[in-house]
Amino acid sequence: MTLLIHSMSEFSDIILRILTAAGARNVAEIGAEFGGMSTHLAAYTAGRGGTLTSIDPAPKPEFLAWAAQNPNVRHIAEPSPGALDQTGDVDAWLVDGDHNWFTVYNELHRIDKLSARDGKPLLVLLHDVGWPCARRDLYYAPDQIPEAFRHPLSHEGGATPGISALTPHRGFRGMGHFAFAEHEGGPRNGVKTAIEDFCADKLGAGGDLAYAEVPAVFGLGVLFALNAPWTSAVADIITPYHQNRLIARLEENRLANYLAVIDWQDRAG
Repeated sequence: MTLLIHSMSEFSDIILRILTAAGARNVAEIGAEFGGMSTHLAAYTAGRGGTLTSIDPAPKPEFLAWAAQNPNVRHIAEPSPGALDQTGDVDAWLVDGDHNWFTVYNELHRIDKLSARDGKPLLVLLHDVGWPCARRDLYYAPDQIPEAFRHPLSHEGGATPGISALTPHRGFRGMGHFAFAEHEGGPRNGVKTAIEDFCADKLGAGGDLAYAEVPAVFGLGVLFALNAPWTSAVADIITPYHQNRLIARLEENRLANYLAVIDWQDRAG
């Protein structure tokens, strides 16, 4: 078992209850990695005669082998901007791909348009809405982000809670797998900022959305329409977890302990 739990699958009980309450049949996910959450979604959709569409340009081999054996799973091996337009009749979306403002902001706007096209109330579940990506961009493929929307970044610098600047070769970092924006906060920086900006756009256009978040395992955000037949049922499920202070304190403690382990390893190395 890995020391750091980080998968969206840790929220599977909450997510599946929300999907059930919303009567979701067809689900799309952005970001599959090993397929931890995908297995839950495939079983859920299969039981309702629906499909899972998984968007990931480079998932792990384990996911590819598993997906090939599941007839109700469709894998689109392309980045989300182009892949989203290949979907249809999606009842609920899970967003767990590239964790930066530009990607998430544009994914949300495209998902909103597709949902309106298909006559579906908006229901989006997003991972990494908490630290470290809430207010700091993370880039798996920096060259795919337009320069005007890409912050100065580092592959070596690590993030520490409460400190804006990265620390060279210390703290929470990608070890070559991803880069962080060099500073935390400010405009167009981070996943939660992208959600807030999208919601502001919708409010300005007369839209009506609700947002709630579970402050654990890097944060789960739930963005949903306020005028859907299932709105009250979804709100009843997520409200007890929304910004729960005890859960948030446990997450702070979990991250502090994990960062202490990283620090010991760095100093020993």
